[in-house]
Amino acid sequence: MSEAHIFVVGILLAWLAGIRVYLTVFGVGLAGALGWLDLPPALQVTESWWVLGTSGALAVAEFFADKIPGVDSAWDLLQTLARVPAGAFLAAAALSPDGDLSNGTMLAGAGVALTSHLLKSGSRALLNTSPEPASNWVASLAEDTMVTGTLALALAHPWLALSVALGTSLIGALLVWYIWRLMWRGMRRLVAPPRDTATAPSGSALP
Repeated sequence: MSEAHIFVVGILLAWLAGIRVYLTVFGVGLAGALGWLDLPPALQVTESWWVLGTSGALAVAEFFADKIPGVDSAWDLLQTLARVPAGAFLAAAALSPDGDLSNGTMLAGAGVALTSHLLKSGSRALLNTSPEPASNWVASLAEDTMVTGTLALALAHPWLALSVALGTSLIGALLVWYIWRLMWRGMRRLVAPPRDTATAPSGSALP
């Protein structure tokens, strides 16, 4: 794999961590443990059974928590403390041939993970304004499928996976902007003062 491909994989891992950090760590570790992928030295820690067991259990917990309206937003807020640092580590570890983590790649990974995390949590917070729970289930299952598919695609076709990630991010950003615009218009109408009704001109008095 060329250096450009390795760079793309590192960025993709950070992006996926911002959405499903535990599923991403579990997938990378499982691929290394089963011999599907030769992980760089800094990422080989994810192959250990305690990391696989912990990340797998947390991935299952996240699967259910992410589908409950209100709980998903609270979970997203809490997971900011895990997704951004994990994204920084995964990016730097993937791009480190000797196990030394570069500060520059860690900052880049943190920025990518924070971006995808904000898009994910922002869109879900807006969806929670809907009174029906079906939208949360659909969005959550779509995220599960997208992360799993993109992670598998990143190992075989990194550039194609990067295109999927960029396209998904763009669609997510446009969706957040559109929903927020609709909500802002609705709030402006609610707080707008009532218009004065025009009074009809009074007829002239008869002599």
